[in-house]
Amino acid sequence: MIVEARVSTNCPTSSVKEISPGVLKVRVKAKPVEGKANSEVIELLARHFGVKEISVKIIRGANSNKKTVEILK
Repeated sequence: MIVEARVSTNCPTSSVKEISPGVLKVRVKAKPVEGKANSEVIELLARHFGVKEISVKIIRGANSNKKTVEILK
């Protein structure tokens, strides 16, 4: 499954919210430094979809707030 994630970093709480089919709003506490925010995005999406973290991969937009993420089930 491929989803688009709109990521906000440095937020007071972490959350995942679907804003339209296939598009998620992901809020993370981490700052976008040394891949910490991307790691938290992967962790949150894995928990949200009920899969292991290894099954979640950012395939586009690793350095952007608009990411394309692949989730393997």
